[in-house]
Formats: sequence, C-alpha cells, structure tokens
Amino acid sequence: MTALGASIVFFFQGAIHPKLNHAFLGFASGVMMAASVWSLLLPSIAQSQEQGFVAWLPPAAGFAFGGVFLYAVDKTLPWFHADYKGRKAGTKLLVLAVTVHNIPEGMAVALAFVLAGQHPQDPVYLASAIGLAIGIGIQNFPEGAAISLPVRQSGQSVGRSFLTGCLSGIVEPLAGIAVFLAASSALVLMPWLLAFAAGAMVYVVADELIPQAQPDESSNVGTIGVMAGFLIMMVLDVALG
Repeated sequence: MTALGASIVFFFQGAIHPKLNHAFLGFASGVMMAASVWSLLLPSIAQSQEQGFVAWLPPAAGFAFGGVFLYAVDKTLPWFHADYKGRKAGTKLLVLAVTVHNIPEGMAVALAFVLAGQHPQDPVYLASAIGLAIGIGIQNFPEGAAISLPVRQSGQSVGRSFLTGCLSGIVEPLAGIAVFLAASSALVLMPWLLAFAAGAMVYVVADELIPQAQPDESSNVGTIGVMAGFLIMMVLDVALG
C-alpha cells in the first residue's frame, strides 16, 4: 500500500485532494483504534491470565511503555511531526520521520499474526490480524504519496521519488520480522509486546492521524472516517468471535 500510494507520483504532481486524504486517515485511525483494543489489548489480557500474571499488569505496563516510547521519540526528534507537504521540514527529515512512524505498525501486524498462529482453531484471531493489516495498509497509502510527491517537487526524478516513497515503508516488514522472531522464541513476552504495540499505535493515532484527519472545523469527513473505521473493525471482530 505504501508503494501504491507512492505510485501517485507517476500520474500527477499535485497533492491528494484534502477531503480524500482526511477520509483515508480518519478511516485508518478508527480501524487502528479498534484493532488496538480487540487485536492487541484484549489478547494481551488473556495471555497475561494464561501465564499467571496479574491480568491488568502486563497490558497496562506495556501500553504505557509504548506511549512513553513514542513520546520520547517525538521529543528527541522534533521534526517527527513534519508537515506532510514539507513546509516544516526538509525532504530528508520528512522521509525519516515517516519511516520512524512505521515501526510500531509493523510490530502490531506481526504480533497479531503470531497470535493467529498460536490459535489456529479460533478464526477470530486471523480475522483480527487481517483487519489490522488492512487498516494499517489503508493508512500507508496516503503516506506513500506524502513522501513521493514532495520528493518529486524538490527536483528529483519520478523514478527516484517513487523509490523513496516505497523505501519509507521498508521498516514495517523489518520490524514485523524482528518482533515475530522475538515473540515466537519467547512467548512470555507476548502480553507485554502486544500492549506495547497497542500503546505505540494509540499514541500515533491520537497525536498524528486524527489531528491530520480533522485539521479544522470546516469539514467532518475525518471524524466520520474515524467512526466508520472503528465501527467496521469492532463489528468484524465481535461477529467473527
């Protein structure tokens, strides 16, 4: 989806229509918020109970640490909130900011599929993992375009701009593979890692995606997208469960 979004550079050099971009970001925000609860936090609670922990401790600690980690990244790298049109940061910093932003998303998808693999008899885990991957993929589409278009406008070739947009998402599968291997070899870490990914995702959604989906009061398309994404993800998770 990142590559598909980056391919926009082949067709036009303007920006994605604001309302369409707000709808994309809002819908993905709602999906990711719901997935953080049903695909990550609730399984973290269940795993904690199965392993004999106090049911709330690993989820609460992991969630808090995930949020603190993203907060620390935010404060350490002040350009993390770079405007996607490049007005507040150079193109290189913009690419790096989006790349850092993608790490917890790759972690969350990997952990969701690890859970699905651990519960092959229960289709709800696989459905939740697929839903989470789709939601993050939707959110990655405008991100790919948000990288390739400014790079093109900075004077780079179309091919280089497209490649840069694609590479900004490469950390997602890499982070996913790393977390998959860690979770598969150390099951005791699962409740903590699930909650960490949830905390990191909720921080990103609340701090970046929702404000970008609803930048002013002139349109509520972003809010509608958030509600629709959350509702659809919740219904799928509960219905398939």
